[in-house]
Amino acid sequence: MYERILIPTDGSDTAAQAVGEALEIAEKFDAEVHTLYVVDTDAAELSLGTEQVERIRQGRFGEMDELEARARDATGDVAERGRERGLEVEEHFRGGRPHKVIADFAEDRDMDLVVMGSHGRSGVSRILLGSVTERVLRSTHRSVLVVDEREAES
Repeated sequence: MYERILIPTDGSDTAAQAVGEALEIAEKFDAEVHTLYVVDTDAAELSLGTEQVERIRQGRFGEMDELEARARDATGDVAERGRERGLEVEEHFRGGRPHKVIADFAEDRDMDLVVMGSHGRSGVSRILLGSVTERVLRSTHRSVLVVDEREAES
């Protein structure tokens, strides 16, 4: 049923909640696991040059050590948790609009399932802050499992 699972992560507690669910599913189906860290280049473009932003879009950080460390910590955590379960996790880094990069990656790599966390915001806070998870849901035809941070805490 699920042969390839994508776990997008930004290293947040919300994303970490989804990792456990995703790895449990991967274990049950002996699925291939990929984790993806996306740098929001729209936000980064304000402080970086065009050349740096283009490198980030390709998953190359160049001399941006802090950014690379953040990305490797986030995906490394997923990989470590996978190894603890006997799973191999492939780590990926990209730049762009997070929801678009995630949806395109899932499509290009023929992912069967995308597992993401959500803060579970509603009303005005959701409208003002937006939601990468919500945008991914609207941008892909792949199956997406949304792990609500509030439910995972109970």
